[in-house]
Amino acid sequence: MEYFLEQVINGLQLGLVYALIALGYTMVYGIVRLINFAHGEVFMVGAFVGYFGFTNWNMPWPLAILVAMIICACLGMTIERLAYRPLRYAPRIMALIAAIGVSFFIAHFCSLKFMFGPNYRVVQRPFEEVYWSIGGVTISNIQLLIFVTVVIMLLGLQYLVYRTRLGAAMRTLSYDHDTARLMGVNVDRTISLTFGIGAALAAVGGVLYAIAYPQIFTFMGIMPGLKAFTAAVLGGIGLIPGAMLGALIMGQAEVMTAAFISSQLRDMIAFSILILVLLIKPTGILGKTQPEKV
Repeated sequence: MEYFLEQVINGLQLGLVYALIALGYTMVYGIVRLINFAHGEVFMVGAFVGYFGFTNWNMPWPLAILVAMIICACLGMTIERLAYRPLRYAPRIMALIAAIGVSFFIAHFCSLKFMFGPNYRVVQRPFEEVYWSIGGVTISNIQLLIFVTVVIMLLGLQYLVYRTRLGAAMRTLSYDHDTARLMGVNVDRTISLTFGIGAALAAVGGVLYAIAYPQIFTFMGIMPGLKAFTAAVLGGIGLIPGAMLGALIMGQAEVMTAAFISSQLRDMIAFSILILVLLIKPTGILGKTQPEKV
């Protein structure tokens, strides 16, 4: 029983990291109906910036996370401005192709020697890992850090979305761009800030991932990015609670499969869940069918 509970905690840890990435997917899709496939690479950049922060630059780890958030927020807004904004009213397939192109560009550009390089890097954690045994279940300070950090990020996001002018503008845009513009919403600025906020959350996920699973490389964003996208679709893309729910399910499914069936099947199970949900309920668990806007 203790082993099962430990795996539940491990799945919660992984799911919360996926949630920080999935929130960026779902926020962007909810406003501009775009799947930002470059989001996984923003996660990767965040992991590297955090790594450099508390190793090469000797920053305290909270400051390294903050720096990673700022840099990735700027990166996300730059991507939106240069790659997506010119295609905002073009056929969606063009924006989708652009997103895939941006994803490959960032990953390969960062693998150049004068950037991050193509090799794996072992992350020296900024603090010693400590374990506690509670009722026979082992919990580490890294897991506690992830739980607390993600809860803080979620509370901050909830406050932003439902208690601020920017959040009101984002919610208005999610319904109709033209109506929002008539109501005085700066559409371009709001969309750009949405990309920035989603990228900042992905940066936090990247740094936490680097601390929890201390090995990073420039193509590390592909699989977590796809799984986070799967989580967003699973829960109901465009819905913040849906992204959280889908990510937690993905984390548990992946960890339980590796622990009790086979670690080689963990990816297959994760994407099989996506296929099953799309066949049974294409809008996701919490999603509702909506008429397509012309």
